[in-house]
Amino acid sequence: QVQLVESGGGLVQAGGSLRLSCAVSGGTFRTYAMYWFRQAPGKEREFVSAIRWNAGMTYYRDSVKGRFTISRDNGKNTVYLQMNSLNPEDSAVYYCAARDVSTGYSDKVDDMSYWGKGTLVTVSS
Repeated sequence: QVQLVESGGGLVQAGGSLRLSCAVSGGTFRTYAMYWFRQAPGKEREFVSAIRWNAGMTYYRDSVKGRFTISRDNGKNTVYLQMNSLNPEDSAVYYCAARDVSTGYSDKVDDMSYWGKGTLVTVSS
């Protein structure tokens, strides 16, 4: 059974940084495109960033471009999200997700194969 476990969330002041990690077990990490989504209270879950299996391609939502960086370590079965210049609008539960690469690229919530339980990020003003 594939499991995704996020860590690294917390409380940070505006302008600060956090690094999220997502450890994957029970599957073949190299066959997954890895994603980060987030969900703020009362809002729908939204795409944040994605990275292809070989890290050759990365994707970001417009509001985080230039501030967030996604990376992966296939040797450690882990994906990371470095978040800099955080602002209160970034506050949310951040979820790690995986999608089998054989099914093609998609950033839609319903197209993810596996999900973590999330880690809370709170940015104070």
